[in-house]
Amino acid sequence: MARGTLRIFLGAAAGAGTTYSMLREAHQILAGGRDVVVGIAAAHGRPDTGQLLDGLDVVAPRLLPDGNGAEVPELDLDAVLARKPEVAVVDEYAHVNAPGSRNTRRWQDIEELLAAGTDVLTALAVQHVASLKDVVAAITDEPDGEPVPDAVVRRADHIELVDISPELLRQRVADGNVVPRDRIDAALANEFRLGNLIALREIALIWLADRVDEGLAGYRKSQGITATWPARERVVVGLSGGPEGELLIRRAARILSRVNGGDLLAVHVRRAESTAATRGQLLDAQRRLVADLGGTCHTVSGEDAAGSLLEFARSVNATQIVIGASPGTLRSRILGIGAGAKVVRGSGDIDVHIVSLPQGGPGLPGPSPAALSGRRTLIGFVLAVVLPVLVTAALSRNPELNLATHALVHLTGVMAVAFIGGLWPAVLAAVLDSLLLNYFQTDPVGTLNISDPQNVFALLVFLSAAVAVSLVVGLSARRAREAARARAEAATLADLAHDALLADDTVAAFMGKVRETFQVRSAGLFTTSGDKDAAWELQAFSGEAPPPSPDTAGLTDSVELADERTALVLSGRTLTAGDRLLLSAHGAHLLLLRQRHALQRTLQSTAKMAEGNNVRTAILRAVSHDLRTPLAGIKLAVTALRRQSRRLPDEVQAEMLETVESYTERLDALIANLLDMSRISSGSAAPLTAPVTWRDAIEDALRGLPADRIRVELPPDIPAIYADLGMLERVIANIVENALKYAPASDVAIVGVSTGTRGVVDGGAPFGELHIVDHGQGVPAAAVEGIFQPFQRLDDAPAGLGMGLGLAVAKGFTEAMGGHLLAEPTPGGGLTMVIRLPQVAAPDVSTPRRKAGTSTS
Repeated sequence: MARGTLRIFLGAAAGAGTTYSMLREAHQILAGGRDVVVGIAAAHGRPDTGQLLDGLDVVAPRLLPDGNGAEVPELDLDAVLARKPEVAVVDEYAHVNAPGSRNTRRWQDIEELLAAGTDVLTALAVQHVASLKDVVAAITDEPDGEPVPDAVVRRADHIELVDISPELLRQRVADGNVVPRDRIDAALANEFRLGNLIALREIALIWLADRVDEGLAGYRKSQGITATWPARERVVVGLSGGPEGELLIRRAARILSRVNGGDLLAVHVRRAESTAATRGQLLDAQRRLVADLGGTCHTVSGEDAAGSLLEFARSVNATQIVIGASPGTLRSRILGIGAGAKVVRGSGDIDVHIVSLPQGGPGLPGPSPAALSGRRTLIGFVLAVVLPVLVTAALSRNPELNLATHALVHLTGVMAVAFIGGLWPAVLAAVLDSLLLNYFQTDPVGTLNISDPQNVFALLVFLSAAVAVSLVVGLSARRAREAARARAEAATLADLAHDALLADDTVAAFMGKVRETFQVRSAGLFTTSGDKDAAWELQAFSGEAPPPSPDTAGLTDSVELADERTALVLSGRTLTAGDRLLLSAHGAHLLLLRQRHALQRTLQSTAKMAEGNNVRTAILRAVSHDLRTPLAGIKLAVTALRRQSRRLPDEVQAEMLETVESYTERLDALIANLLDMSRISSGSAAPLTAPVTWRDAIEDALRGLPADRIRVELPPDIPAIYADLGMLERVIANIVENALKYAPASDVAIVGVSTGTRGVVDGGAPFGELHIVDHGQGVPAAAVEGIFQPFQRLDDAPAGLGMGLGLAVAKGFTEAMGGHLLAEPTPGGGLTMVIRLPQVAAPDVSTPRRKAGTSTS
């Protein structure tokens, strides 16, 4: 009997629609005339999913005790096998069966159905794949029991991803289509957080893409295919710095637009000829265009533009190259020695697109004429042997020519060889010419003997002049190469200075430029305190991991000490003396970059002081308005009570006393916020942090607030956090009061995030979270940052809602405790405030209650 086929509907998270898609597929198969039966399907109380069971033959599940006194429905495997359907729908591939079942896991039940020849449709969430369990658990903090082994999942005949955007899934949760309505706020704050859903979706897509690659590799192996099949397009554009660059970039972008996905990489080969200011401006515009099109720009150094371009293309596994081509000279067209021809010859299996340049652009430049390549030197040696023989044969036909004429013609040949091949071919030509002159033109002819002393002198002068010309030509070529290299280095330094002025480079980005410029595997920045026994510390690197320290660098590593406390280490190739000079310049630039960052930090500190002065000025202005109102009300009520207490009815006196109490409480809150804001702006709010629980802080923070409008949903295993209990109470109280004021028609939910690490705050510590959710009018995205500024209120805030310090104080206290306060839109409308604080690592930490006050310095 043939084995059945297994089709898995893979989802990134609960509620993605795997069961719904599976049942829809069952209806389509049934409509096609095949026998379909539903072994078990979990609708989870979702009406739209439950309706899909209508019209399908459903096998009644077995009810088995779960060990807690309740009964749970399980797949009746024997009944499905006896039914012998063509297709069986069995939901929850990773389900753990209740005690009393034939198999421990549901995927084992499915294996029996497949062995019986039944095709099976099932659903699986990505967190249940064994190889992804730890990755998913680190994101969701929710271990989901026993996962399914990867080998079992890979045996599936078809895996179909049921994809849904994270925003749409959160909206489905908010609408009550995924979890019960009393769990919506808690679910949105925990397993259905936007960051979690984005990460799970990416994991599912990458895992499925890997399975597709495995399928492709298996097919190629079974068919004996060995040629490269590029699965992702990667187009490299060669830029010369000319005006044709924009045309080439747009042509490459159009090539990529014809495929699904791909990378656009623009590379400029820096040469001595590309240092003009106009070309620098053109390159800047082209780099911006590449960035706008979603590509990346790269710069490499090399005199042979074609060779450097091919080397870069192979290093990035490019599939296509786009270059420009000008008509060129007749010689280059006939001999095929242009840069475009070199790229085509050396491209191998990389497709090359040569774009004609209607505006007469220069195209990709050829090798620098200043450089004497090996090919030119070889041609020079050939001419050094052939040219003297040809000249001698040509001059021998005219016996009337004297020795001086022969010598001048041969000297001209030596100069020609020197210009083509350089020093040593010219020296060889000079020696051979002198021998031929001696043999054929000096008496006795036919021998190397010389009878006339004047001829000896003439030959020596000829040989000396020929060698001198060779030396001059060789020296000139060497100086030209040095000048070209100096211009290229100057261009590199100009680019560094240009980037420093126009872009706020980070040290990490600078290390990437260093690695790219010197074409090495890795570039690392090390610093030390300067003490005698101080160790080097790695601050930043690009590429592969560098050596542990500059002291342990290998033979292929290059170390440049920018100063006694800073070192650059390059790994991958040995640098020449010229490269080391250029690396030294990069080291000096790095020191300037670090100094600039230090100055920026100083400037930020100064700006913070100025901001504090502005806050204090605003506080003084606020005293004249927001504090005067309650003071005036208190004074008026007290004066009336003192002067007319005997004539006023008891209920009027009680009302006045209530007014005094209300204004006093308002005044107390305003003064407390003012003092807190003053301490925060001056940097003198020093928290006394200790392990505390969210529950302890919430209990005291909600005193005096309307309990009928506040819901608290804290998981029993919510972790403790490091905080100042007094500060944390103020943070929670200010946020809840703000929500009650600006969302008067909504209740406020305080939701705790479940156990586990969901991310890290600055410094690498895990954090815990508390969400305070309202369903009011919300805050526009453009105004979110403004709500945390002191003395800021919504435009439509009614009078009497305070001075706009509540959220500013809450944010300042949260950051003082090492956390963050964020504002997110509530799905369905409203605002969610997220408090993040460092989490206590140990799960069993004791958290004694204490009232930690804030200390001021």
